Amino acid sequence: MTTEKVDVLVIGAGPAGTVAASIIHQAGYSVKIVEKLKFPRFVIGESLLPRSMEALEEAKFIDAIKAKGFQEKFGAKFVKGDKVCDFTFKEQHTEGWNWTWQVTRADFDKTLADTVESMGVPVSYETTVTDIRFNGSDSVTTVEDINGNKSEIEARFIVDGSGYGRVIPRLFNLEKNSVLQPRKALFAHTVDERRSMADEPNRITAVVHQPGTWIWIIPFSTGVTSVGFVGDPSFFDSFPGTQEEKYRAMLEAEPFTRERFRDVEFVFEPRVLESWSATTDKFYGDGFVLTGNVTEFLDPIFSSGVTLACVSSQTAAKLVIRKLKGEAVNWEKEYMEPTMQGVNTFRSYVMAWYDGTLDKIFFSDEKRPDVKNQICSVLAGYVWDMSNPYVQNHDTALKRLARTIELTEILKQDK
Repeated sequence: MTTEKVDVLVIGAGPAGTVAASIIHQAGYSVKIVEKLKFPRFVIGESLLPRSMEALEEAKFIDAIKAKGFQEKFGAKFVKGDKVCDFTFKEQHTEGWNWTWQVTRADFDKTLADTVESMGVPVSYETTVTDIRFNGSDSVTTVEDINGNKSEIEARFIVDGSGYGRVIPRLFNLEKNSVLQPRKALFAHTVDERRSMADEPNRITAVVHQPGTWIWIIPFSTGVTSVGFVGDPSFFDSFPGTQEEKYRAMLEAEPFTRERFRDVEFVFEPRVLESWSATTDKFYGDGFVLTGNVTEFLDPIFSSGVTLACVSSQTAAKLVIRKLKGEAVNWEKEYMEPTMQGVNTFRSYVMAWYDGTLDKIFFSDEKRPDVKNQICSVLAGYVWDMSNPYVQNHDTALKRLARTIELTEILKQDK
């Protein structure tokens, strides 16, 4: 069995893994990425947030992404019946990037992986981690390629950015259930020939179909649009037939999608994604750190996945560099707590979306511009800006605001 030695082994070649690998490599350390699948490969999570751009910029990926001509994204729109709540990132409370992209993830992820490989970081595709042995912070990882050949990789540190693969949590029994209710998605990529009916390809649209069920509409620069229904699994049981028959019936049942997507051509047949919410006991250990979806994946609403992946890897990479230099790192204070700050803020908004709190706020007739801009910052991914009361008090501020709106509406009715 052959043995390779590197400073840092990165598991996973998605955004989490490549951002970490690039930043650590730039610091002069030897890095290797192992990836279970062959790229390009399909994955969901196609609408980015502006905060992710800071991490992509530090990883030196921006130029390569721009060259791909992905659809630029300037905001997010929420629709319920004839009511619309439109957020423009230029109006956000937090200073920072005010635009990003909507991407086909197969192409986007391959662009990041190809770029980091061109920097000098080797990527071994179709290579599965079968065992990890730690000796303090040093480790020996056994991997197996698609032909069954096994080899070992000795590393001073491991960054696990394996996404849904959740390599270290599964190997070391760190997994636990999320507090979020299990949900299901049925989605497809569609040839959007009637896109001019909407005339807003530069933003994601979330349509409230019924309480607890919503639709994402994400236009790409290619003329293809990703459309997905998300809700309780029981919602999908009410539609008979094949996945395609269910999906077409759902499109027909929603006034916002009925005409635009009637008899639409599919790039691929409708697919199902469910039971995606999961977390772990801890995000770090002696010799490893977990980044991206390995820590916790919440929900498709608010497009938090890639942002949490990029930012957690950006933070982790800098701490790994310090660790390799022999500096003391307080992983709890410097990594776990800020990562959970972001996760918990997004979780509050996810729960407020499904319990109707954000419904009251988004579709109220009267909106304070300053409050809307503060909420816009969260939707842009700036969930670490503690100057924003809707970040600092994420678990209570939304409910207070919704209650104030309710009382205001009652007083108006009384008059």
